[in-house]
Amino acid sequence: MTKAILISVVVFALAILLFLGVRDIRRYGSQPPPTAAADAKAGGSEPGAPTSSGGEVATVKFVKNPVPMPQFTVQDIEGRALSSDAWRGKVILVNFWATWCPPCREELPDLIRLQAKYEGKLQIVGFSNDTGPVADVKSFVLQHKMNYPVAISTPELEQKFGGVMGLPTSFLVDTNGRVVQKHIGLRNPALYETEIRVLLQMPVQAKVETFEDQGQVFLSNAQNATELPGVDFSKLSPEQKKTVLRQLNEQKCICSCGLTLAQCRVNDTSCDVSLKAATQIVEHYAAMKK
Repeated sequence: MTKAILISVVVFALAILLFLGVRDIRRYGSQPPPTAAADAKAGGSEPGAPTSSGGEVATVKFVKNPVPMPQFTVQDIEGRALSSDAWRGKVILVNFWATWCPPCREELPDLIRLQAKYEGKLQIVGFSNDTGPVADVKSFVLQHKMNYPVAISTPELEQKFGGVMGLPTSFLVDTNGRVVQKHIGLRNPALYETEIRVLLQMPVQAKVETFEDQGQVFLSNAQNATELPGVDFSKLSPEQKKTVLRQLNEQKCICSCGLTLAQCRVNDTSCDVSLKAATQIVEHYAAMKK
């Protein structure tokens, strides 16, 4: 092999590796792509159990103060009754999605795989936000061989879950029927699988942490928050802070989100409208202190 040919082969191989790396970064963001435990005995988990890159222990976070999953009975796209009561004892993943949503379509194969892998222990249910003919959703479900029930979402149902502000949005429910986590947007499927296995008490390399829901899962719980993203309360007295927090939980944001200022800060930390309004309220009370 000549030197020129050897250089060409090396350059081609590096290009392939770079392409694969960029593809994974685009799909999973800063999180590593899913991997499997290499050795069940050495790693403390069974084959197929997810682990983080390099064998490091993953961390999952669940709500410290979970509330029961909202009760609902609806008809799926085939006209069959779907009841939240029927899935007691299973881990449930309630997934709000749409056929036209690119991140929803991208995560779909992973949800199908998880439903098949944990059949009988996991129940995924999809609520489509499509507004077109139900027949189109049926066609999509059939085309993609979706192996879990799908129903059309309604504003009333979404309100029961505290509002769905983006797609996909998934609510994770433990075997006792309590909502323990919410994920908005495309996530690494290894995260879902790790959470599912922890809730099923299956072997997995993971550390579990808990947090108090202050609007991260149910936006109504923003009223429990004592701090809000980007809002500086340090210039207020304790009593003033209570007053300001109460006002932020009562006053609506005008960014068209339909949420209170407190809920908007929790739901969308990039919203300049809620940040500006909250800051003005804080400054108003801080000036009174002087």
